[in-house]
Amino acid sequence: MTTHKNLLGGPDPTYLPENEEAYRLLGEESRPPVEVAAKHPTFSLAWAMLADDAFEAGRVVESYAYARTGYHRGLDSLRRAGWKGHGPIPWEHRANRGFLRCLAALARAAGEIDEKDETERCWQFLKDSSAEAYTELKR
Repeated sequence: MTTHKNLLGGPDPTYLPENEEAYRLLGEESRPPVEVAAKHPTFSLAWAMLADDAFEAGRVVESYAYARTGYHRGLDSLRRAGWKGHGPIPWEHRANRGFLRCLAALARAAGEIDEKDETERCWQFLKDSSAEAYTELKR
């Protein structure tokens, strides 16, 4: 993957490593996200899918818990990938999407349980990390 030098002096984008086995389990084998999360607990996409499914079924607290788990596991992965707590997390990089989706799901569920500060913080974090993800996910 090519990265361009940031002429503004900010941090370089962070690209999480791919987990091909987890994608294969979700895609080719059509395994449910709960099984993939159990087998690959650091794979934020599975947690995001669980959060979305719970939210759509009206289980907001469950959605919040899934989103928070995926968010924290994603933060751990970002730090291992060199992220220093700020900077771009590009939406176009497939492996970053699970974390970004968890962040949006956390904001959405926090809003439903009246956690206003967390809702605003999460949406702003998403926007600061990836304007493209923010546009795509804040509907």
